[in-house]
Amino acid sequence: MASVKTAADTQRYHGLSKDDLVGLYRTMYTSRRTDDEEIRLKKLNLVFFQISGAGHEAVLAAAGKALQPGHDYFYPYYRDRALCLQLGMTVKEMLCSSVGAAEDPNSGGRQMPSHWGHRRLNIVSQSSPTGTQFLQAVGAAEALVKYKDLEGEYPELKGQAKGDEVVYVSTGDGATSEGEFWEALNSACNLKLPVLFLVEDNGYAISVPVDVQTAGGNVADLVRNFPNLHWVGEVDGNDPVASYEVLTKAVAYCRARKGPALVRAKVTRPYSHSMSDDETKYKPADLRSKEAEADCLKTFADFLVKEGILTKDGLEKLHAEILAGVRKASEEAQASPQPPVHTATTYVFSPNVDPTSDRFVSTPKPEPGAQGETILQSINYALRDEMKRNARIVLFGEDVADASHEEVLSDLKGKGGVFGVTWGLQKQFGGKRVYNSPLAEANIVGRAIGMATLGFRPVVEIQFFDYIWPAMMQIRDELGYMRYRSNNAWASPVIIRTAYGGYLGGGAPYHSQCGESIFAHCPGLRVVLPSCASDAAGLMRTALRSEDPVLFLEHKHLYRQPYAKEPYPGPEYTVPFGRARIVRPGADVTVVTYGALVQRSYMAALELADEGIDVEVIDIRTMQPLDFETIAASARKTGRVVIAHEDTMFCGFGAEIAAKLASECFMDLDAPVKRVAALDTPVAYAPKLEDVILPQKDSVKQAVREVAAF
Repeated sequence: MASVKTAADTQRYHGLSKDDLVGLYRTMYTSRRTDDEEIRLKKLNLVFFQISGAGHEAVLAAAGKALQPGHDYFYPYYRDRALCLQLGMTVKEMLCSSVGAAEDPNSGGRQMPSHWGHRRLNIVSQSSPTGTQFLQAVGAAEALVKYKDLEGEYPELKGQAKGDEVVYVSTGDGATSEGEFWEALNSACNLKLPVLFLVEDNGYAISVPVDVQTAGGNVADLVRNFPNLHWVGEVDGNDPVASYEVLTKAVAYCRARKGPALVRAKVTRPYSHSMSDDETKYKPADLRSKEAEADCLKTFADFLVKEGILTKDGLEKLHAEILAGVRKASEEAQASPQPPVHTATTYVFSPNVDPTSDRFVSTPKPEPGAQGETILQSINYALRDEMKRNARIVLFGEDVADASHEEVLSDLKGKGGVFGVTWGLQKQFGGKRVYNSPLAEANIVGRAIGMATLGFRPVVEIQFFDYIWPAMMQIRDELGYMRYRSNNAWASPVIIRTAYGGYLGGGAPYHSQCGESIFAHCPGLRVVLPSCASDAAGLMRTALRSEDPVLFLEHKHLYRQPYAKEPYPGPEYTVPFGRARIVRPGADVTVVTYGALVQRSYMAALELADEGIDVEVIDIRTMQPLDFETIAASARKTGRVVIAHEDTMFCGFGAEIAAKLASECFMDLDAPVKRVAALDTPVAYAPKLEDVILPQKDSVKQAVREVAAF
């Protein structure tokens, strides 16, 4: 077979040589036979799950050929085995994932097979939730563009991006029903980002046909008028040559920074969705027969023989060689040991930077004559100083900029968030580092994850805690899990700022919510809740200098409270996570609290002192990690504990502290642990109702009296 392209080849095969064509078929056949080997091993109970890329191999091999491993970035989905093979992942690496081997480069045995990830090849760790990859791919593309935009002003960013990278993200037809697909496409088009969206349309999302999923049965028709979008409504994804032609043009469009591209490829699914599925229950026999005739392995093999590129004997020889290689890789993978059990807890958090360590212990160094600053202003100063120090820090979210259009800034005071926390930062650092986002919480967090994965340190704002829930999938399943699921190959140290809590009056059910215990329940996520100005600055700086994702909860009621004011502690002040603050020492009863209840508990303690009850007040400061040692030491000293928090009682964080006290300090307690919390109801609008619903100073006092009298 010829290895040199002729003019006829170039015209006939769109730039592919005969060797290239054979190479594409090799990838396709290897992919299918690797699927078959996994199926065989699953039937022998030697692997534990199987989902195939069968039917998708042609367009994926072409995509891998059109893109550059280690240069471009890849956010694949579970059918993309052939893409990963074409990029350079080996069969053994794939089967190591199947058997859960420690040497699996995808996840170190932590994820199901076909959850692709490979640091050297720039394949970013993939998860199971369908659609979460879209926004992360947009964030990655945003990072690549931003590196080039900022390198002139910040020489330390020079060379972080070449300037022509493309971010590939793929999906089945079903996942285009997810809202994050539309959010991602909107932002990619609006920002003209180099994202290649490949829709692999096999007609079914498990058992649901595409006409039930999508209006008109073709998602490409619905998006063709998006601005700046290179659009290909349909290509025969069973034909690798036609697919390569379309994809190379789409890639060139993205490389030229003209905007994103969307290609919809019609493919087949000759196997059931997974080995847990049986497509004969819902897929008509005549359709399955038609798909078998259109199978890309069959049609492309026929093409190669017809074109004289391979003989039938050559095809059989190639098949035998690939089968032998797959079986050899399978034997090697089966011999690879699973991870040692002691590694079960490694890489939940960064192994390199421990935010609880003494390196973050520091002494406040306010400027001479410094006045007390509010929590709000202290956070602003901490962000300002860290942005001076680290060019990779960017701020975005709803309304966080001073003004979206910079040309009007000189005539305006500037917004800086609905509470003004980020006021002035855009004017100081420019619109490429401080900017507004769409009103879409998943968009904010998902893009931040993608940016952080490529080295930026995004600080994003969710305007009100009450509206964080659209981003919950990105926070719980993506942000917190990225490092763990990739076995430390990838990480996303994002700081999410959000205003939470009540006590302002008029907040009502959707502007006064707590719920922080839910996030403390998310592995891989730090949860921080400052209650005074110096802690707000120090904890924010620790968050920015650590390597873990942080939910930074800022209580609205505390933003401007005079009692929370303190001089700004200086640009190097840090506070370690997991170190509680003893607000008031005492000998009789311990009150464990945080947030807006710190001051109420402190005032209660002062008044209870007049009654002869000496109360120790502890502000935990961080919920994850929790400084239980300080709580336990106090409990052993006083023998009596009250836990006070603003969140609802049932399943509130106080229950976790109470359970640990019962488990570890039972013999030291002289009374039952008592909790003070909000009623198990939303916060009402009427101030009189809010006062009854939320815990007050007198609620804490009464609980302390009862515990002291027990």
